[in-house]
Amino acid sequence: MNLEKDWQTLPAFSGGCQCGAVRYDVAPGPSFASICHCRMCQRATGSPFAALLKVAADRVTWHGTPGVFASSNIAERGFCPACGTPLFYRQTAGEWIELTSGSMPPSVPFRPVQQWGIEGRHDWLAGLDIPGAPTVERDVISHQSKDA
Repeated sequence: MNLEKDWQTLPAFSGGCQCGAVRYDVAPGPSFASICHCRMCQRATGSPFAALLKVAADRVTWHGTPGVFASSNIAERGFCPACGTPLFYRQTAGEWIELTSGSMPPSVPFRPVQQWGIEGRHDWLAGLDIPGAPTVERDVISHQSKDA
């Protein structure tokens, strides 16, 4: 399988956690967007899949220190120790880091080109075609960072 053709060059962007305690800047360069349905990714994100953007680890500058959980003998997951937002997946001592799409602003052109862990994919995701609607927040006072 040759996935090199699916890498895209993205401009610089910033992202971070829900409360703003941990932020990051990503320098421009090659990136690879994918989703993973494995049970470990499902549990780490609390979602039916993890949507991840793979970039060279040396392109990421952290502001604040993410917490790290060794989710297996080969990988670790980063999160905000204050609010718990999942921030990344990376192989231990790897040269790549995979940032969670939810920690990136919606303006980042994230388009997954590969699915991993399909043995764990929820049946209801096959052919998902349901109507959508915007979120209506009445009387909600947000405690999220304005940068989130």
